[in-house]
Amino acid sequence: MRIVEGGVCAPKGFFVSSCAAGIKYENHPDMALIFSEKPCDFAGTFTSNVVKAAPVKFDMGLLEKEARVQAVVVNTGIANASCGEEGMKLCRETASAVSKSLSIPGDSVLVASTGVIGQLFDIEKIKYGIDMMKGTLKSSANDANAAARAILTTDTHEKEVSLSFEIDGTEVTIGAMAKGSGMIHPNMCTMLSFITTDVSMDRKLLQKALITCVGKSFNMISVDGDMSTNDSCFLLSNALSGNKKIMSEEEQGYKAFLSALSIVTKFLAMSMAEDGEGATKLMECRVINASTHDEAVTLSKSVIGSDLTKAAVFGNDANWGRIMCALGYSGVSFDPDHTDIYILKGEGPKKELSFDVEGKPYPYELFGFPLAREGVAAGFSEEKATEILSGKHVIIVCDMKDGNEGARAFGCDLTYDYVKINGDYRS
Repeated sequence: MRIVEGGVCAPKGFFVSSCAAGIKYENHPDMALIFSEKPCDFAGTFTSNVVKAAPVKFDMGLLEKEARVQAVVVNTGIANASCGEEGMKLCRETASAVSKSLSIPGDSVLVASTGVIGQLFDIEKIKYGIDMMKGTLKSSANDANAAARAILTTDTHEKEVSLSFEIDGTEVTIGAMAKGSGMIHPNMCTMLSFITTDVSMDRKLLQKALITCVGKSFNMISVDGDMSTNDSCFLLSNALSGNKKIMSEEEQGYKAFLSALSIVTKFLAMSMAEDGEGATKLMECRVINASTHDEAVTLSKSVIGSDLTKAAVFGNDANWGRIMCALGYSGVSFDPDHTDIYILKGEGPKKELSFDVEGKPYPYELFGFPLAREGVAAGFSEEKATEILSGKHVIIVCDMKDGNEGARAFGCDLTYDYVKINGDYRS
């Protein structure tokens, strides 16, 4: 397994374009288009919010009818959420415009939007953007990077990655780009994630792989406790690598693909948490030795979702009592008198992309500097704890001593700037 350049264009047969269509701001990139030279099987996961944006409903319909997809068009600035039937009409008109522009079937176009809820965008600006992009579809790493920038809202930087690996001697590639910075909370979050691959795989297995990896990545992040209306994650496969089609999850090819997809989605999820609105630090909680996996998930999410813990991390304050408190109100039954809490400096999302000579991910450290042992203060050095907490990636390890299961959840610190950013987001 190795890192390659190209983002969503790294797999064979994928092209991108982006432009500034003036949807909300002038002279600001706000549209992107992904195109595959061959129709793709696709998998998808979406927000669990009852209030779903029109693009989410539109795309869920395509997934349900098992449509084959050849293009994805994205706009930022306006979410097309809570807009009633007019919002659905805009989705259909957008897909139709892409269909006519690229001479592909109307039901082969996915649409995605992000931005302000409750506002309608100008369809003429969307059509203008599509016309601009149709003639500039390219497959270079620079163009993929430009598309990754065009889908951002309050994000401070683009988020993209691509990996290549072998399946039965055939090189297969996964590429991805995503946006997400605020209004982020499990399950799913204010994120749009587009994953491309040239693997040949049964459609149902694609969906299974995506659900499995989303459960360990995008569903394990929280910035502010707010779940969006537009969350969507797509996995498009055009099968152009030429590998023998994977038909069973027992095959080594499926396991290799699942491993690579897991790395890609965790990298993107951590990148979103790190880039949380106003954040200065990536905050991670690793729960180890829990009774069950579900309990480990619940415990880790409770810690990274705790505003008091997030504020303490921002202030470099080793207030481990807040961590213990968050574990305690998670709803999981455990013995606090046998719980240990540690902290250590992390290496950021790129650590997920560190491989040994055989292409296997380097293992991560389990323990660190002790703050509490057996439920009481460990008599630690405040100076040493402050040094660790001042890093850009703070890892909290909670050893439950109650079993063999674990989970990792990702968040960020809570800063003054979060309120500033969201105080005037709409206006």
